[in-house]
Amino acid sequence: MSEQPHPIIFIVGPTAVGKSEAAYQLAQQVGGEIISCDSMQVYQEINVASNKVPLEERSRVRHHLIDIISVEEQFNVSRFNTLANQAVQSIFQNKHVPIVCGGTGMYMQVMLDGIFDDAPFDQSVRREIQSEINDYGLDVMYERLKSLDIKTAEGIHPHDRKRVVRALEVMRIQHKKFSDLKTDRSGLWQKYPVKLYCLDMDRDKLYSRINHRVDHMFQEGVVDEIRSLMNLNWSQTAKGLIGVKEVFNFLQGKYDLPTAKEEMKKNTRHFAKRQWTWFRKEERLHWLDTDQFSTTADIVNFIKEDFPL
Repeated sequence: MSEQPHPIIFIVGPTAVGKSEAAYQLAQQVGGEIISCDSMQVYQEINVASNKVPLEERSRVRHHLIDIISVEEQFNVSRFNTLANQAVQSIFQNKHVPIVCGGTGMYMQVMLDGIFDDAPFDQSVRREIQSEINDYGLDVMYERLKSLDIKTAEGIHPHDRKRVVRALEVMRIQHKKFSDLKTDRSGLWQKYPVKLYCLDMDRDKLYSRINHRVDHMFQEGVVDEIRSLMNLNWSQTAKGLIGVKEVFNFLQGKYDLPTAKEEMKKNTRHFAKRQWTWFRKEERLHWLDTDQFSTTADIVNFIKEDFPL
């Protein structure tokens, strides 16, 4: 591009912390368009369960990557990355500011750093590694990965068989550390001015907000929403989403409605805790304690002053 593009703003954080409202207000003030970085809002049929951005707000500020697939379709991080990058370029062409908003840490990471998805596959090597896991155990093979490439091992859970196998497979084929191969990728961080803000909040206060949100979802008809979609051939990914699986279990008679509601609250709180863990590993984030601001408008003003647009 002949002109220097606008900076890209990321507003991320745990669920229910107030990201969407901050991104919306910022977009209104700086001429921005929002890219949803949320693994639930991509689905067309789920509105209440996903706490989807209201249509009224989407009519005033353009949002990308919302309502793009059916719950019957598979969706993965690679597809997200392709669509997100296309959205960034579209926003630049409109001479607007890209504002990425959401809480899916993996989506944020691939946008920033690119995705490593073009390494060769070798079924014979994969079968060989699978056989070794069966013979020696996953723990032993994870330790082997750790001895060969500790950087990669630290980013993989010891019980994540699929990723352990894949890392060992690529290294045997390429004869290089998996982490070294991944440095060849590039994302937005290497190409454009980027600023990342992570909204934070007192844990008890956030958990209270989560509980209130779940209560509101049941008042708004999340059970009727999922019931009306029961005849669809849901993908396993969509069916396993928090806010969906608990209602499915209720509708299938696995537990009663109060239990479904409490399970949804508990699972959402646990999800928020995992989000915190993910984001705290990202050193590029600028943390904003929302308890130190009186209103969302104050948060937006801080971002505007901190990173002039």
